[in-house]
Amino acid sequence: MDRRAELTEFLTSRRARVRPEDLGIKVYGGRRRVPGLRREELAQAAGVSADYYVRLEQGRADNVSQEILDAVADVLKLTEDEQKHLALLAKPARRRTKRRTTQRMRPGLQRLLDSMTDVPAFVLGRRMDVLGWNRLAAALIADFDTLDLKDRNIPRMVFLDPASRDFYPDWESVAEETVGYLRMYAGRYPDDPELAELIGELSIHSPEFRVLWARYDVKDKTFGTKTQHHSLVGDITVGYETLQPPGEPDQLLVTYTVEPGSPSEQNLRLLASWTAADREKSRFPAEAPELP
Repeated sequence: MDRRAELTEFLTSRRARVRPEDLGIKVYGGRRRVPGLRREELAQAAGVSADYYVRLEQGRADNVSQEILDAVADVLKLTEDEQKHLALLAKPARRRTKRRTTQRMRPGLQRLLDSMTDVPAFVLGRRMDVLGWNRLAAALIADFDTLDLKDRNIPRMVFLDPASRDFYPDWESVAEETVGYLRMYAGRYPDDPELAELIGELSIHSPEFRVLWARYDVKDKTFGTKTQHHSLVGDITVGYETLQPPGEPDQLLVTYTVEPGSPSEQNLRLLASWTAADREKSRFPAEAPELP
């Protein structure tokens, strides 16, 4: 992906969100050619020359200082995640070009997952590929063992599997979060050809993805809550925490927890009991077996 184009589109989209009136800029009659702030208005508010800001927005400003990025971020009212994304695009880290191999998870991490019998847990790799999981995660989310490697990917499951809309009652929020994470990854690794392939595939087959991707929203995967509807036990609202395993900058350990004493805890315990008995599982189970 073109880093300069990403930077231009991102800053343009953020400028469009800010009204001149928010900065005390008087707007007189007549139509403005662009929504939100003009480049020269942003430059003035940030304390830089209009020419320099144009070069920054076009990715042509070398050695841009953090102070200038902070000033621009302040005018645009960027979130913390958006500020990180801006820094990644405007001040890219110099990396050696190397061939990316198939990503693998350490055996020790799989043993850690297996030991977490009462907590759904899995490990995400690049582009939200699912690299490892425990039994309860497979029972709750998907039977990853039955999926091809390419299909063990959260964005593909969210946007290309019709059953995901029933599995996630608040599908729109999950979709927005997923796209936001992919945007953040694109800022970190703009030269990833597999990411470009994934974005192209999702853009072709999912109109919803195309709309969300064009918004240029970014979000780092950290923590939060989501509700998942399991056909056997019903709704389970989980709180998720995301941790980075030491020595694995491209991997994330994700764990799900439920509120003690809640219906979600009861439902998860029921699911865990069936999992322990090694009952049959299926991807986004559509039909519940006859219960005893």
